[in-house]
Amino acid sequence: MKKLFSNIKGDAFGGITAGIVALPLALAFGVSSGLGPTAGLYGAIFISFFAALFGGTNTQISGPTAPMTAVSMVIIAGIVAVNDGNIEKALPVILTVFLLAGLMQIGLGVIGIGKYIRYIPYPVVSGFMTAIGVIILVTQIFPSVGYYPKEDVDFVSQFKPQAEELILENILRDEAGEGILVLEDFKQTIETAHSITPDQILDESQTLAAKEASGVLGAIKYMPNAIKNINWLELALALATIFIIYGFKRITTVVPSTLVALVVVSGVAVGFGLNYRPIEQIPEGFPFPVTEIFTSFKLGSVTPYIFTALTLALLGAIDSLLTSVVADNMTKTKHKPNKELIGQGIGNSIGAIFGGLPGAGATIRTVVNINAGGKTKLSGMIAGIMLLVILLALGPIASRIPAAVLAGILITVGIGVMDYKGLKAIPNLPRDISFGPIKLSSEVLIMLVVLVLASVWNLVYAVGIGLIIASLMFMKKIGDLTAERSDVKALKEESWKDEIDFPKHLKEEVFIKHVKGPLFFGSTSDFQSLTGQIPNTASTVIIRLGRMQYMDQSGLYAMEDMLQELGKNDVQVLFVGLLKQPRYMMERIDIIPDLIPEDHIFTDFDSCVNWVRENIKDLHKSE
Repeated sequence: MKKLFSNIKGDAFGGITAGIVALPLALAFGVSSGLGPTAGLYGAIFISFFAALFGGTNTQISGPTAPMTAVSMVIIAGIVAVNDGNIEKALPVILTVFLLAGLMQIGLGVIGIGKYIRYIPYPVVSGFMTAIGVIILVTQIFPSVGYYPKEDVDFVSQFKPQAEELILENILRDEAGEGILVLEDFKQTIETAHSITPDQILDESQTLAAKEASGVLGAIKYMPNAIKNINWLELALALATIFIIYGFKRITTVVPSTLVALVVVSGVAVGFGLNYRPIEQIPEGFPFPVTEIFTSFKLGSVTPYIFTALTLALLGAIDSLLTSVVADNMTKTKHKPNKELIGQGIGNSIGAIFGGLPGAGATIRTVVNINAGGKTKLSGMIAGIMLLVILLALGPIASRIPAAVLAGILITVGIGVMDYKGLKAIPNLPRDISFGPIKLSSEVLIMLVVLVLASVWNLVYAVGIGLIIASLMFMKKIGDLTAERSDVKALKEESWKDEIDFPKHLKEEVFIKHVKGPLFFGSTSDFQSLTGQIPNTASTVIIRLGRMQYMDQSGLYAMEDMLQELGKNDVQVLFVGLLKQPRYMMERIDIIPDLIPEDHIFTDFDSCVNWVRENIKDLHKSE
């Protein structure tokens, strides 16, 4: 506790500054997600406070981030679509998924997953981050020009027939479930169908229109509609916001340019009484828990999203721990990764209960905090309290912020979050794989696959596919390297230094196999070809295993097959330098002692040579 209050002045200034920086981003991420600005603000308040209190990085500032918001956007859109486009009906399920993700993060921290996050390949992270930027950038074009597909009468009218069909399908499904739908009495079904109002059809048409024009592909497909219906005032507000954000940085970085843009452009819009579109109303007063998460809980409605919740948890973990590394480099300290995951999980769980958007450690806000003097967990807690004060004091004022301003802010976020370092490296990376005449870099391929799939299809599956491809590429490379360095050589060819004095009169009878590196499923094919490479003159094979540190099940059975084949050909095998793990594996299936007796296993090469001198006869004497 004493340590917590050891830097009150610096932490207070750092936390307040970080909270102010977080405000426009929290509102923008909330609007972008589909849950509204309040969700972004609540997420920033609770995650910032509790992730700091229970986390393992002293200077970390947490809250909604671009990657977490992009994934949340997909989750929200999917659940809303399942619930007939009704956000209120879908909200308990959405927040339950967010709560589950938070609890999973706590679990990841408890079982010690934090230290393994760093093993995720860079091309996967690079492709994902660039895809996040593309998604945010493209999907914010519509609100930045004042085009909302649900309000385009001509566009919505195209979906009327489909909406009517869908409403009728729902009626038939509901009545079949209740046992009302029977051939003998179809009256009630017809009466229900007649009671469908134009407003119901319009609502369903608007939901279908919004769904059709959502995402990157939807935005690109219906861009001509947006261009035909540009609201020049909204576009001017968005462009002014972008101009101020980039322009003000050239003047000074002491005051966050995002906040300056928010205040100045909103102030002009309100002050001049412009006819702009404001963001959704922000509720006044202290946030209250969303009790429907528990009272309306149904396992069946959440089960389809368990994998999605896990992905959200893992993404939050990666996002947070990458920021923790940045904080470590700036403060010359060392974070506790598993404790950080537990803190992030607690923050996300509590945030979800209060209706907040999930988040993670935010790099820019953390850097701002450190530069402003933040050194302890108190700074992150103060940032959360600062946002709560803004909510209580300025909620009604914040509700008058133009939606186009937040769209402009998000466009700059989308541009900034892309991994330009990875993109710039594309021409320079070695082209190590080929498809016919075309040569490519495996790392570039992974990055592009993740980037394209995440942008136009599914963020969750894109990362999974990227990890699978990266793992397969890695296995192939390791297998190739192992095969290159592990081969059968006769003594008259290249040998190791301690093999130079080997009895030359036995060179036709004895061959040596050097196994370098692990014997696993990626390297077994070359190993299995050993028997075919040994000439008929050989009666003994020495296998030097001092550099084979590891053997998996595939390698184990490859070894067994090879030994059995050599045994059939009356070739005896001697092991030299057999290490602990491979020996344990071979003892499990009785390779030792059934195929390799104990007296054929030597700790060093000299003792093996002595045995050879005493037991191997020169049957192929040369002139």
